[in-house]
Amino acid sequence: MSSVSRPGVEQGSPHHRSTDRVLDDLDSRRDGLSTAEATRRLEVHGENDIVRGERRSPLDIFVAQFDSALIWVLLGAAALSIWAGHAVDAVLIVTIVVANGAFGFLQDYRAEQSLESLRELAEPTATVLRDGERIDVDATAVVPGDVLVLESGDVVPADARVLEATDLDVDEAALTGESLPVSKRPAPVSADAPLAERSSMVYNGTNVARGKGVAVVTGTGMDTEVGSIARELAATEEMETPLQRELDDLGRVLGIGVLALAALVAPFLVLRGTPAVQAGLTAVSLAVAAVPEGLPAVVTLTLALGVRRMADENALVRSLPSVEALGAVDVICTDKTGTLTEGEMTVTRLWVDDVAVDAEGKDAAEAVDDDRVERLLRIGAVCNDATADSGSPTERALVEAAERRGLDVPRLREERPRTDEVPFSSERKWMATIHDEEAYLKGAPEVLLSKADRILTADGPAPLTDERRERVEGAVGELADDALRVLATAYADDGDPNDDLVFVGLAGMIDPPREEVAEAIETTRQAGIDVKMVTGDNIRTARAIAESLDIGTRVLEGAEIESMDGATLRDRVESVDVFARTSPEHKVRILRALQDRGHDVAMTGDGVNDAPALKNADVGVAMGVRGTDVAKQSSDVVLLDDDYATIERAIERGRAIFDNVWKFVAYLLSANVAEVALVFLASLYGYLVLPAVQLLWINLLTDGLPALALGTDPKSGDVMDHPPRDPDRAIVDRPMLGLIAGTGAVTTGVMLGLLFLTLDGAAAVTPYAMTMVFTGFVFLEFEKLYVIRWLRETPTLSNPWLAASVAASVALQLAVLYTPLRRYFGTVPLGLADWGILAAVLAICLPPYFAVATVVRRL
Repeated sequence: MSSVSRPGVEQGSPHHRSTDRVLDDLDSRRDGLSTAEATRRLEVHGENDIVRGERRSPLDIFVAQFDSALIWVLLGAAALSIWAGHAVDAVLIVTIVVANGAFGFLQDYRAEQSLESLRELAEPTATVLRDGERIDVDATAVVPGDVLVLESGDVVPADARVLEATDLDVDEAALTGESLPVSKRPAPVSADAPLAERSSMVYNGTNVARGKGVAVVTGTGMDTEVGSIARELAATEEMETPLQRELDDLGRVLGIGVLALAALVAPFLVLRGTPAVQAGLTAVSLAVAAVPEGLPAVVTLTLALGVRRMADENALVRSLPSVEALGAVDVICTDKTGTLTEGEMTVTRLWVDDVAVDAEGKDAAEAVDDDRVERLLRIGAVCNDATADSGSPTERALVEAAERRGLDVPRLREERPRTDEVPFSSERKWMATIHDEEAYLKGAPEVLLSKADRILTADGPAPLTDERRERVEGAVGELADDALRVLATAYADDGDPNDDLVFVGLAGMIDPPREEVAEAIETTRQAGIDVKMVTGDNIRTARAIAESLDIGTRVLEGAEIESMDGATLRDRVESVDVFARTSPEHKVRILRALQDRGHDVAMTGDGVNDAPALKNADVGVAMGVRGTDVAKQSSDVVLLDDDYATIERAIERGRAIFDNVWKFVAYLLSANVAEVALVFLASLYGYLVLPAVQLLWINLLTDGLPALALGTDPKSGDVMDHPPRDPDRAIVDRPMLGLIAGTGAVTTGVMLGLLFLTLDGAAAVTPYAMTMVFTGFVFLEFEKLYVIRWLRETPTLSNPWLAASVAASVALQLAVLYTPLRRYFGTVPLGLADWGILAAVLAICLPPYFAVATVVRRL
């Protein structure tokens, strides 16, 4: 055979070409390739495999923990401490940085390992025709031109053009989002048919739901639809979360500020006659005071606690910052099948002789004779190859409906054994089973209606008059208008399924919404989050589900999106509730249009087709139960129960986490600003009031256990009662700046007063004065901590971990006053009268702290 060009590149899409033309283009035959030719093509085209992105090694994960401007500022402070001869300070800073990195590494590594346990196994083999013989080969050895033999249960190993089909239905939900298996046939389709409507093609990674077929491979590896998605994923850059950006910005600002402060203060003090060494020590002290050493560790712990709590609530977070990013989301683009819905077809309505009844028969007892309902369900269950656990979704739904009605399906099948059958085909559109002298049928209503001459009424079979036919057709239309898939049942009392049927009734089925989803959507809407359905399903079904969940009914189809330019789509995307019949490219365009309008978007999905949108979204949310490997790898969060309500809980958790982050950032920065102001103003009078080791100790006590405990604060009850935060609004916002300035001024003023009171006119700072200011500062920070929690409406006694951490920090402070540790900190023991002075300081500061917090609440 001659050389073959790469399908999907030079050859183009084969779905609209005849089977003979496709075989000619591929230089193949219906009995397959020769083994020699297949080997040659494997060398030309390479293995039938998708090039996966490189997985992060443990070393990569660890190094990534230090890729932050704030971390580099801390390391710079350590270097300054070493230069000034304060090795202890440097060791403490480096220890904090490394401990923070190790903690973040453990969380990220655990997320990677947890995700590994969810990965699906790829189909290892494929059945092909080689040298005219049917053989099994490794799926990676399939080449363009190979002829595949497909049977129920197979995973399609490559993109292929259908040559033969016998009742061939393929589940393409992972690729197109279509909730029902798609019937496949050899006949060409329109050249511009969307992916979900290319009935002449089967695609890599989809599943044969029923029947069998033969298809010639047109694309392998990266030349498949899945491969094109993989290429798009490879070209997508990783996105930073709002918190990552803000902490990096904060780190840069602090770094520049520290350098500027040290550069200004040291020369100024030298010019005023301060010895150069003392001026250098003061500059280092200011640098240490300005840097919140514990901030990265506190952020990491808070996010890690969020990860653990979300895992308990069925949401696996792949990266720590994604927890907080959920709190900034203001639009959720959600898939339909399995996320908003149960993911299984369910019979919801039955129709017999002009009466519609509940599928469970709850209100049928008085409305209609039970025999007709049971006859309908019995036929549906016996003329059926499925069980409640296996088979096509439609047939499983009929079995489940019969069982809900109390029918024993295995017993029914035993009592009415088959003597013959007529299998379903897409041409006939009906199936029949023969049971001695009776035949049971199920299929398309219009077909069975045309074959019937009687209808089952409450008084038994009656002639199927034109009026009765119109009523049946009207019932079919009403069920279809509610987006139900409609099947009819009938029987032949002479055992001949071809004519003279008795029409029994209709079964309407749908993939119903999950019970908890409507309430979850309402909660997210109240929280200022818009919900949009983006699905590959048809417009009628999508609109019906959206309407039942109160999402809305304004629909835009993929074909319309295709014809729109970027500006037009940006104008339309805001007002649309449902996007139906969407392709992978459409989903990404919808996402980018929303982002261009300033939205933070969470995108849910489970299929290969969802992967590009998941990776481009601000927060990508994949399904853990039915999600594909590609979707999970592309996401930030994996839902372990595939439930939309879990997303709502995750968003609530994300908002609560940001609330805690805001509290401890405000707490740490207000402390550091007061420290810098105190050291700087005291230095103007020639006093080095707090040496670097004391400042670092203050930061360790306040940035350490108490700040970490803030990360465990319970959520305030109103986190879902206000709109999402603006991701462009810095975490250090107006309220925080007001709090920092106000409380910083109060602390600095009172501490300067305490300094001069305890100096009692001394020319240099005495150990006693230094100890009083040092200890007073620590206790004021603990007092301010509870004021900040009050500001954010957190109940005072709601966090026992915080109370325990404050008690532990107080004990540590007492240790540096009353144990041999005091020699390293330059402190002296304090007497009872000294504690009385400190108590007065706390009492003086409390009212102005609350006054500042009250003003800040109104900003």
